[in-house]
This record gives sequence, structure tokens and C-alpha cells, in this order.
Amino acid sequence: MKKEKVLQAYDDARKQYAALGVDTDEALRRLDSIRISLHCWQTDDVGGFETPDAILSGGGIQATGNYPGKARTISQMRQDLEKVMSLLPGQQRLSLHAIYGEFGGSKADRDSLTPEHFQGWTDWAKSQGIGLDFNPTFFSHPMAEDGFTLAGKNEKHRRFWIEHGKRCRGIAAEMGRQLGTPCINNLWIPDGSKDIPVDRSTHRALLKESLDEIFSEEFPAEYLRDSLESKLFGIGSESMVVGSAEFYMGYAIRNNKLITLDNGHYHPTEQVGDKISSLLLYVDELMLHMTRGVRWDSDHVVIFNDEIQLIAQEIVRCNALERVHVGLDYFDASMNRIGAYVIGTRAAQQAFLYALLEPTPKLREYEEAGRNFERLALMEVMKTKPLGAVYDYWCLTGNVPVAEDYIADIQQYEKDVLLKRS
Repeated sequence: MKKEKVLQAYDDARKQYAALGVDTDEALRRLDSIRISLHCWQTDDVGGFETPDAILSGGGIQATGNYPGKARTISQMRQDLEKVMSLLPGQQRLSLHAIYGEFGGSKADRDSLTPEHFQGWTDWAKSQGIGLDFNPTFFSHPMAEDGFTLAGKNEKHRRFWIEHGKRCRGIAAEMGRQLGTPCINNLWIPDGSKDIPVDRSTHRALLKESLDEIFSEEFPAEYLRDSLESKLFGIGSESMVVGSAEFYMGYAIRNNKLITLDNGHYHPTEQVGDKISSLLLYVDELMLHMTRGVRWDSDHVVIFNDEIQLIAQEIVRCNALERVHVGLDYFDASMNRIGAYVIGTRAAQQAFLYALLEPTPKLREYEEAGRNFERLALMEVMKTKPLGAVYDYWCLTGNVPVAEDYIADIQQYEKDVLLKRS
């Protein structure tokens, strides 16, 4: 898209928003402060590199599709991630799972991981000027085949997973120390029951006991933040998930941990955006895993839909941008994986821009006065304001492709790089 057209469209948009008391330059300044944590597992369909040709298995999660060109080595992953970031305005972070260490062809089981296995990622992140987040991997392992890890009654298996959790916190803290930005260590486990259980209580008591031990070591907050992620149900845990929303909510509030809100992990009729203002009254910070569930938690590529808009609006309306950490979580192997990254990240950015361009003071004025017609009318009017022109301007000033221009760029990358991997 030609520079002159982008600048003219932005000037017109700026005037339209200014008429409603909204400063588009200030909105973009605030948008620029949001660091979206890209999920590394989109590059290779959650395979990881513990073993050659590792494949995701178990744990209630599943990647579907076989589009050509997935990353098969860490160098290919980094190449793809650098390409993704070159097509995105603003700055990003990277979220790693524990199965993405550099093991040098040797076997390092999950209870023996060390920061050295991830030093290459830390060095790479430093070279890119980005921060890292981390995730223990409690799936795709023989000791998780019975459907339980930290909440299991098999004491040998539970001890293994407790040690894994401890080691992952140490790895995350070292990443945060070296990079000078706190690493969020997000803990999610697949533990649950496919059919109706009788003894939910013992499993949840065991999970609490396991978490208490994992979190027993203190790390400086400037290095590490711990977060807990719940789930409604998954494949193989349809009847009961041990780490429910209520369980983790209580644990996080009592123990000063972050809560991770994955908007695919709740009942399809629940609005995750509606939970934000409540939780921020009781916890200092939240973590987002932004995804797109279709009928259930199917982890589709994020798009600019009502659900994502409400999440962003609630954060902005609560003036909580500094208290909410934003990450993505989906794995779509049915399309170009680079494209899936760029679509999802841009959609999340556009949702936050949409929220930042809202004339919130005027809407609150209407609401306080009971002028519900005016409130709804203005909210509807905002839907057709030139958000795209403002976002295009942000892309232009960030020297990345504007609007649909990134499509041709990704198509060329597929031709030059991805298809040659097959």
C-alpha cells in the first residue's frame, strides 16, 4: 500500500477520533507498550525436540493438519520466528515449552532439565531484544499416560513431576535474570478423568500439596512470576479436570500467584472478558492465553472477534495494561504456520487498539446518567470508525508490511524456505 494513501487515511481517522475526544497518537503510544508473547509451539505443531521427530501425544491436546514446512530443528524455528516478528509492528516476547530445549542429541528427562538446556534460547532472545516466558510440559511423556501428573496417586510419578516443576521455575528465573525482564512461568497440567470419578477430593489435595512444594523456593519477582492455568475439560478428561478454575483461583489468591485466562478453557457461553475486573480486585497480575475456541477448546487462530475485543476492552477500561500480560496459545497445522502467527498477533493488537480508541469517558458519562440509548448508540458508531487506518499507520511507522501486503511476503517465504523443507 502506498505511503501517501496510508498517511492521508490516518490523518482523516485522527480527525474523526479527535472529534470524540480520542487522541490516536496517544493510543498508539500505549499500544506500543504491549508485548505479546508468541507461542513457540505454533512453529512445529507442539512436537518439541526431546527426541528426533517428536510428536505431540496425550494430555488432552491435539494438533490437526499437515500443511508443509513445519520447523524440524531449533534453527528452523528461530528462522521462522524472526520472519514472523519482521512482519509485526511493535515488539514481542516468546513463550517456550520445556520440550523445546537444546539437548544436543542426548537424553535429558524432564526431572533433570537445567538452564543450560535453554541457554541458546536466552542468547537468541537477547540478540533479538525480546523477553522470554516459560511453560513446564506435563504431557507427551510415559509418566503422564495414566492421565495424571501432579495430582496423581502414583507417588513415583508425582515426585517426578514435582521435580520437573521445580526445575522449570529455576530455568525461568535464570531467563528473567539474564534478560532483565520477568519470565512468566505458566503451569498447566492435563490431570483429570474421562469418566465420572468418585474421589475428586484426594486428587485436588494432592495437587495442592504438589504446588506447595514446587513453589517452596522463593525467586526475585524481577526474575520470575508464577502463573496457574485452569481448564474446563479436555480429551480424556471430559468428566473432571483436577485443576479447575475454582481450584486455581483459590490457590492463586491465597498464595499471591498470577492466574492465566485462556479463553478456550471455559464453557463456550462464558465471557472471559467479564472475569478480568473481578480477578484484578484479588490478584496483582493476570496472564492471557488468547485463542479461538470453536464449540470447544480447539485452539483456532485468533481473529478480531467479539470475544477478543471484550477482553481487550475490559483491560483498558480497568486501566490495567501494566497488570495484564498478553500471550497467544493455538496450534493450527492446517495452514501456513507463519501466516497463522501473523494473523493471530495482528488480531490481538487490533483488539487492544480498538479498546484504546474507545471514548471511554463519554461512554461512562452516559452510563452514569442512565442514558442507555446514547451509550449503546456510541458503542455501535465506534464499530465503523477507521480503526484499520490507524493500525496501518502503526505498521507503516514500524517499517512492516501494511494491511494485506504481508500476504505476498509470507507466500514468498513459503516458496523460498518452507516448501524446501518437505
